[in-house]
Amino acid sequence: MGFSAAARLWGPPGLLLTFALHPALCLRAAQTSAPPHRDYCVLGAGPAGLQMAYFLQRAGRDYAVFERAPRPGSFFTHYPRHRKLISINKRHTGKANAEFNLRHDWNSLLSHDPGLLFRHYSRAYFPDAGDMVRYLGDFADRLGLHVLYNTTIAHVTLHKDRQAWNGHYFILTDRKGHAHRCGVLFVATGLSVPNQVDFPGSEYVEGYESVSVDPKDFEGQNVLILGRGNSAFETAENILGVTNFIHMLSRSRVRLSWATHYVGDLRAINNGLLDTYQLKSLDGLLESDLTDLAVVKDREGKFHVTLKFFLEEGNQSADAITLPQDDNDNFAMRVAYDRVIRCLGWNFDFSIFNESLRLSSGGEFSKKYPLVKASYESKGSRGLFVLGTASHSVDYRKSAGGFIHGFRYTVRAVHRLLEHRHHDVAWPSTQHPISQLTSSIVRRVNEASGLYQMFGVLADVVLLKENAAAFEYLEEFPMQMLAQLETITGRKARHGLFVINMEYGRNFSGPDKDVFFYDRSVGHTEDAWQSNFLHPVIYYYRHLPTEQEVRFRPADWALPRPTAIHHIVEDFLTDWTAPVGHILPLRRFLENCLDTDLRSFYAESCFLFALTHQKLPPFCQQGYLRMQGLVGTETLRRHGVESGLLRDYTIVGRRREDQGQGPLSSSRAPGPPVQPLDSNKEEL
Repeated sequence: MGFSAAARLWGPPGLLLTFALHPALCLRAAQTSAPPHRDYCVLGAGPAGLQMAYFLQRAGRDYAVFERAPRPGSFFTHYPRHRKLISINKRHTGKANAEFNLRHDWNSLLSHDPGLLFRHYSRAYFPDAGDMVRYLGDFADRLGLHVLYNTTIAHVTLHKDRQAWNGHYFILTDRKGHAHRCGVLFVATGLSVPNQVDFPGSEYVEGYESVSVDPKDFEGQNVLILGRGNSAFETAENILGVTNFIHMLSRSRVRLSWATHYVGDLRAINNGLLDTYQLKSLDGLLESDLTDLAVVKDREGKFHVTLKFFLEEGNQSADAITLPQDDNDNFAMRVAYDRVIRCLGWNFDFSIFNESLRLSSGGEFSKKYPLVKASYESKGSRGLFVLGTASHSVDYRKSAGGFIHGFRYTVRAVHRLLEHRHHDVAWPSTQHPISQLTSSIVRRVNEASGLYQMFGVLADVVLLKENAAAFEYLEEFPMQMLAQLETITGRKARHGLFVINMEYGRNFSGPDKDVFFYDRSVGHTEDAWQSNFLHPVIYYYRHLPTEQEVRFRPADWALPRPTAIHHIVEDFLTDWTAPVGHILPLRRFLENCLDTDLRSFYAESCFLFALTHQKLPPFCQQGYLRMQGLVGTETLRRHGVESGLLRDYTIVGRRREDQGQGPLSSSRAPGPPVQPLDSNKEEL
């Protein structure tokens, strides 16, 4: 083939030569067409997104946070509408322990910087939302987190690739058409879509997201509020003193957080309307299914509540529609309203996610939350994790996973899971001799914030070593993933384990419970299992439970039925350090499970045990028999001399000094070295 023939096949002369001499041009063109890659992508720079970004940055991972607003925490720039947060900011506890203080700090994120605690940003017990915006901005700036602001992700889909960690990449496309490729995707967008109920006349209803917050706009008006959560009561509290009356309508009764022990239920700070209702000051609460009702507007612009089936009887004019009071002249809602306000909460925004991600099942509950496992990983897409408020389906109405003081710990648990899955970094743990088991558990139940706030969800796990000579302590592991502990953590559970959880009494929480009954407090250790208030519960398993055992555990049990269980009796001060009431029963429980003595002893006692017992307590094995505890113990030395087991080296020492050889240099009682025991068979 001549050059002219080649030119006909490849185009203008010289093009073939160009590709031959510069093959990198092809590669460069392919590279420019591929979207930029990140190992980890975080959607949303709210509290959960920033918390995950912090852990990724500390671990040195490749990540980026995508935020549609110019600054972090955009949700808090508008909500709550009346600007008062209901997350407490307890600045003083009387304790210096930072971990303990986080139990009562519901706003701070976890970091190594003590200056990034929320108490430095507000002195108010219930802070202003603007303080949260300022705090989140400082958190991102001071820690140098990688946030791409003003980047709105419009579409998320999957791209199959065998080389990807999870067999696929996540492709994020922003509104400018730029694509971003991610190995793992964290969705931390919260709940942002107002929940709406479709009924006739719903077009007349004002939404919580847009209704006026100026009380002057409601002076002398009759107001109907749809909903019975904190946003509804927050709205009522704002206008309570200027309206003629406020009626509140919802499908179910009000749930009070101090009765249900669920922080998402109605908080006392917003429940002024309950007083005015029960004290008969015109305001009131009603229950009805909103889908059975209709709102009609008369010629004067007033709103009337009627039943939906009245409208379906025929096409009537607004003033001719049948009202309930036409048949029942004492119908509770027979008055006309000037305003109807919808305060029905929020749903997750599924609109940007391709159906291939399978985030929703189409069920009623999955309209509010994405479908996730107990590990916070999507049930439909491996490598997609839901963080923060949107992950609350895992512990909805059970614990605090939908709030900062809860999800800051679940985010850390997800990060630890991925560190092992993709980087072979095992779940953090500490190893101790078995003699320190009691003190380790006591310290954690008295200090740990993650256990305290995520009760029933995150638990500490103690993995026993062979012959129960030592143990490994893992903190804040997702309880419902217990059967997969070895896979998730990289740790082995071959010799039994303890699980340390915090629990309320099983019959103490609920909207119909009287939580102030006379004998509500349990004080006797023998009745600890009947404790009502939050208290530590320790489960002992000889073997790691199976997935089937976890799934089909008894009703109302946090975990499968264990080999043994121990409740530490509730304490009014949440201080489980009483030697007789708390520590002694715990130690005896652990000793019964392990068939050993976990007490600590003075060296003299260990010495006497060595003379009189075949099996020594672990404390003596790990201390006394390894030449610890003998230093400067004159009484013990005399015991040895008088029993004939030791020579009286004080006499030898004096002879050496008389001969000018100087005193003995060692301060330890001399004698033949005692070899450590390798097993119980080698004990004396």
